[in-house]
Amino acid sequence: MTNEDAAEHFTILARDSHTRARTGVLHTRRGDVRTPAFMPVGTQAAVKSVTPDEVRSTGSEIILANTYHLMLRPGLEIIQAAGGLHTFMAWPHPILTDSGGFQVYSLAGLREITERGVRFRSHIDGSLHELTPESAIALQLGFGSDIIMPLDDVVGYGSELTRQREAAERTHRWLLRALEYFRTMVDTAEPSRPWVFGITQGGFDLDLRRRSCDFVAGLPVDGCAIGGLSVGEPKPVMLAFLEEVAPLLPEDKPRYLMGVGSPEDLWLAVAAGVDLFDCVHPTRVARHGGLYTPEGRVDITSSRFRSHFAPVDETCDCLTCTQFTAAYLHHLFRARELLAYRLATIHNLRFIQREMERIRQSIAEGRFVIELEEFRARYRPADQEAAQVQRRRRAGSKSGEGVGDIDE
Repeated sequence: MTNEDAAEHFTILARDSHTRARTGVLHTRRGDVRTPAFMPVGTQAAVKSVTPDEVRSTGSEIILANTYHLMLRPGLEIIQAAGGLHTFMAWPHPILTDSGGFQVYSLAGLREITERGVRFRSHIDGSLHELTPESAIALQLGFGSDIIMPLDDVVGYGSELTRQREAAERTHRWLLRALEYFRTMVDTAEPSRPWVFGITQGGFDLDLRRRSCDFVAGLPVDGCAIGGLSVGEPKPVMLAFLEEVAPLLPEDKPRYLMGVGSPEDLWLAVAAGVDLFDCVHPTRVARHGGLYTPEGRVDITSSRFRSHFAPVDETCDCLTCTQFTAAYLHHLFRARELLAYRLATIHNLRFIQREMERIRQSIAEGRFVIELEEFRARYRPADQEAAQVQRRRRAGSKSGEGVGDIDE
């Protein structure tokens, strides 16, 4: 793919003069996506607890689904018989599918990584499966994905340097195989074809990260993803690496930061030059009673909301805030009513999409730095130590190492 090809499917409309933030449009075969964009996660062909129409009503233009989960259940045969993933899940808009590399990483002792690919046992029934660079592409083509991610080798924070180097180099070799297979299966000159991105790795070694960016940037990929961040490292570490590596990726291609989605991280990552995001965070914390407000995240189960007969966020235009009070949401969560999860999820997704709208508009109007500083002055991020405790508690309620992260 040439630079002219890249320009055909990604248009940059405006750049911030003080940071690397930019706003633009991804021109996919199933519609345009305004960037910077956040993708709600529909791992198993569903964004948990909400319908596709409700996801769309929050302002979401693209969602993410996961190859690992879909190959296990319901399986490629069922999805194809249904007419493809978009028809199966009643979402006619763009879909990006992750290769499942992170989910396989989360399986820990249930998988074996070789040069051929990854052999693993299903977290559902223990059955043996294999993902290779070629089969990951084949599955996503079979799903009808609009943006395809190659299989990568993911390592966690604190891994030895030799393992980080091994993973980065294997990811590169797998990417070459994935691109070769993609070219044999897809007419790359066809305007309505799916896109295939490349994933950079390198763990937490800057030299490895730089070399990975150079390698991926030199290949005929339609976009560049930054993988292997937000895998247990402190946030300042993640942001420091991001600020170093994002500018190394091609200016004329979309940049995708995988697995990051807290409001404060979105603003800072956009400032570093990122265009595309996904994360389970907004929907996961919603189901545990964590709702975003302009001042920060609140715990709706707290007793202070028992008689709060006003919306959780009076500035929000979502279904939840325009029709229900915080006291009602508090009651639903205390009573463990299923409606609680739906209403909280709708609100958090709309909050995130409103932030993305504000980011895009501020870049277009030359006010990004002003808006960023106003956001940072107003929004109080969740306490990271408390968040780590909550994550460990959730993971501890599951069986098997790493499985606490795999179901979404």
